[in-house]
Amino acid sequence: MAVPKKRTGHSAQGHRRSNWKATKPETTKCSNCGELVLTHTVCTACGYYKGKAASIKSPDYVEATIEAKKPAKKATKKTETTAKAKKAEVKTEEVVEEVKTEVVEEQAEKSTDKSEE
Repeated sequence: MAVPKKRTGHSAQGHRRSNWKATKPETTKCSNCGELVLTHTVCTACGYYKGKAASIKSPDYVEATIEAKKPAKKATKKTETTAKAKKAEVKTEEVVEEVKTEVVEEQAEKSTDKSEE
């Protein structure tokens, strides 16, 4: 272990410590409520950050925003097959709706024909 050969003098010690000082933290005004806030932090008064609700304190806060930021998982064979199944379901629903509209139109035509007789 290194050991100094001579004692450090008061002057040298003072020169070394001359730049060691406390700094005043940077603050800004909250865009929502106008209160002083540390930069790059959520406002402790209203819970907003950069004009958006970021804390439970804010009335507009929605937890779904946190879930939306999660990265999407890589697609697997299971998800691909379920995606295909969903597309097939949508297509069958469209066909069923078309058939229903056709049946309704036919019934409307029959009822108009009967009323004309």
